[in-house]
Amino acid sequence: MSITKELEISENTIQDIEKNVILPPSNLYSDEPPLETELHLEEIILLLKCLKWLWRDRTDFYAAGNLTIYYSLKKSKSEDFRGPDFFVVLDAERKTRKSWTVWEEDGKYPNFILEILSPTTANTDKNLKKTLYQNTFRTPDYFWFDPETLEFAGFHLVDGKYQPLQANAEGHLWSEQLGLYLGIYQGLVRFFTAGGQLVPTPEESAEKEAQRAERLAAKLRELNIDPDTI
Repeated sequence: MSITKELEISENTIQDIEKNVILPPSNLYSDEPPLETELHLEEIILLLKCLKWLWRDRTDFYAAGNLTIYYSLKKSKSEDFRGPDFFVVLDAERKTRKSWTVWEEDGKYPNFILEILSPTTANTDKNLKKTLYQNTFRTPDYFWFDPETLEFAGFHLVDGKYQPLQANAEGHLWSEQLGLYLGIYQGLVRFFTAGGQLVPTPEESAEKEAQRAERLAAKLRELNIDPDTI
């Protein structure tokens, strides 16, 4: 058989294989229902704003809220994709996405998940989702919070099983993955630094800086120094 004939056979074989190969879907859109309440939306926006502001110089993480995570080609809602209320993936490119598709992200699952409870979702969040995040996602840190009752709990994966986190003296729970505490502040869950300082929103940071500048200007005026000359 000539080399030319062998090449023709090889090319035909490759083409036949390619026709029969089913590639996993890509570029999938999120498929999540509307949020239950305004408090759910406020909580998600607050967490996103604070974390992105705190980590504004970092490019190695992805944070999102109410976004679908696709982890199976079957795409059955009950078993194969879920949309946590808030999640963070570490060691991931910081860019916008239509969804989080595990097979397009080097097999990465969230490092941190927080679910916001409601009367219609609490049972699922505490049981089905907890088991899924423990056994399938293997997400190290899982939290839930009820903005109506202020129920707040956190778990860390130890030897393949979620163990409840113990609150510190301030009632805050430590996220090992984020290197931050989480605690209730003015009726919503907020981030706190390892030293216990509230992680601010960009607006809170700007307001604090404006107040600091005003105090400095007032002090200079007391000393008969024009602040504009400094």
